[in-house]
Amino acid sequence: MKSNYTLLLILLFVCSSVYAQESFFRSDKWMEYIEQLGEDTEDTRQVETLFSELSILVDNPFDINRAGVEELRKIPFFSDEQIENIIVYRERYGPLLSLYELKNIPALDFHTISLILPFVYVSGQAVENLPITVKNLLKRGRNELQIRYDRGFQQKRGYRDLPDSVLEQYPNRRYVGEPFYHSIRYDYSFDRRIQVGLVAEKDAGEAFWNGYHKGYDYYSFHYLQKNIGVLKTLALGDYKVSFGQGLVISNDFMPGRSAMVSQAARRTYGFRRHYSTNETDFFRGIGTTFRHKDMELSLFYSYRKMDAGVDSLTFTTLKTDGLHRTVGDWEKRRTVLLQTFGGNIRYATPNLCIGLTALSYSFGHYEIQPNPLPYNLYYFRGNRNWNLSVDYLWKNRFLAFYGETAISKNKALATLNALQLKPASYISFLLLYRYYDRRYQALFGNAFAQSGTVQNEQGIYMGIEVTPLPFWKLAAYTDFFRFPWLKYGIDAPSTGKEYMLQLTYTSPKGVDLYIRYKYKQKEKNHSGDENHTVIIPYNQQRLRMQCTYPIGALFRGKSSLDGVWYEENAGNKGFMIAQSIAYKPLEFPLQGDIYLAWFHTDDYNTRISSYERNLLYAFYMPTFYGRGLRLAVTFRWDILEPLSLSAKIGHTHYNDRNLIGTGLEEIDGANKTDLNVQVRWKF
Repeated sequence: MKSNYTLLLILLFVCSSVYAQESFFRSDKWMEYIEQLGEDTEDTRQVETLFSELSILVDNPFDINRAGVEELRKIPFFSDEQIENIIVYRERYGPLLSLYELKNIPALDFHTISLILPFVYVSGQAVENLPITVKNLLKRGRNELQIRYDRGFQQKRGYRDLPDSVLEQYPNRRYVGEPFYHSIRYDYSFDRRIQVGLVAEKDAGEAFWNGYHKGYDYYSFHYLQKNIGVLKTLALGDYKVSFGQGLVISNDFMPGRSAMVSQAARRTYGFRRHYSTNETDFFRGIGTTFRHKDMELSLFYSYRKMDAGVDSLTFTTLKTDGLHRTVGDWEKRRTVLLQTFGGNIRYATPNLCIGLTALSYSFGHYEIQPNPLPYNLYYFRGNRNWNLSVDYLWKNRFLAFYGETAISKNKALATLNALQLKPASYISFLLLYRYYDRRYQALFGNAFAQSGTVQNEQGIYMGIEVTPLPFWKLAAYTDFFRFPWLKYGIDAPSTGKEYMLQLTYTSPKGVDLYIRYKYKQKEKNHSGDENHTVIIPYNQQRLRMQCTYPIGALFRGKSSLDGVWYEENAGNKGFMIAQSIAYKPLEFPLQGDIYLAWFHTDDYNTRISSYERNLLYAFYMPTFYGRGLRLAVTFRWDILEPLSLSAKIGHTHYNDRNLIGTGLEEIDGANKTDLNVQVRWKF
């Protein structure tokens, strides 16, 4: 075993001597940004959705000479200032002749350019929008079909046979479905103006074709049409909505506390298609936006069934994991009607924007009544709620002020305001203040916050980005916050703070290196010596070093080292060393990636998450604690130009246990192996 650890250490630091030339693998750099977002949240569903959307954009990049402001804003690595600089550059000097011209735009540093390269290209031909006719729709439209199948090799407790007498008394001790995951996704697009999609999925453990249920557990359909006359957007079926800074409504995951510290603002995307297996964060119905000069009017209506455990005409909470694997899950499936309608009116110019958002939602004949506990005293109770907000933005060349202020039906207030300064192209400051009243209630709120809701939080965030030298970037932030009322697991008002410092080096030779340190302190309950609860602070420190580098022309390596220190009453620590090598030949239709990691942590509080390459459009960032090894091998074979096969096999071995997982997910043994297979056909 010691020899394996020595090999890992050698691989980790090999980047100091192996790089020599620029590599096409640089297109993976944007994935490091998504990886950091995944580290900062326990709920990775929105991160997975963002990864999928960006993967689709990489597969269908923009012509940077034709892309407008709205298309460029879909790339989260662009700031508004950088987008404006690109538009001005095109107007002043004409179309770009090469992507190398991007370095002539003052607002674009080398680090940003390396992030956005996979999403854009330069076309030498002027292309006009094709008329929407049946002939063009059939001939010029692009179709894509994906079929995915996942299966674990080891049997989990939820699939074991049990006597009928036991199941009659304890029906939730066994899954009702088959032990595999399966999904189908179909996508049609025409000139970015029309998008049609269908998604069908079953999770492992959900019934697919047995006596309990036949067919997929989840279906999703969408139709999206853009930029036809005064109609800016028409969304039918399943869609996502985002207005303002997310105090009222946002289905998007945007930069928050990350290395891109000056881009904490959420963008108003309006309506976007929902082309994801996320079964919670979307609306189902119709949404439309009309545009006339600088004015936009958006209206939407949604009608969908939600999961909840109903007792008479009340329920305590919505079930949002999308899993229906047991009898109890099935009984909660689509029991409560959620009806939503609202709109937004917006005036927008390049330097000034003002928007008004109104939203109302109700639960049909049912009422939500959380179990009365001190920490949820101010949670929403009842049948109907509404929110109203105004968002605003004013900016010039050096300064930007933006924010949103909202109220809910009970007249409680939430507000977020930020001031961004950019005195020079190489430095940027951000100051952000948020105040979310303990009584504020917004079911669809998703704004900048430490907690998962827009409620019971106050804080001041300060960030800075500096490019002191070519190819180098320094980013840092501090976030001081407090929760004026109780929270789950904290029986008193509490406070906290968070710091981050990251140094990044992006070389034109193809080497990317960063070192990041993060410190977070919060408070929690602790049982005292005399059977009473006291509030104590705890802190966590994380250090991550990562280097990616080309190895010749066909290989690219990535080495990383993670360290975690957790201190409450005593100190615990954890470490992970990981190495991956990717292979992508220029002509041979086979590419692959191998990933190997060793982890050693004291407990769950020192767990470490690590991104590893997965199938197309799929994000995977497992969390490890204890002691063990992780090995994953991924490959993609382009059988024909429109047909490809991808597969991944991952194996985890634990040295410190004979049981993996808990509950119905428990595996008897020290090994866990999974297989993922995907077929894609483009026609």
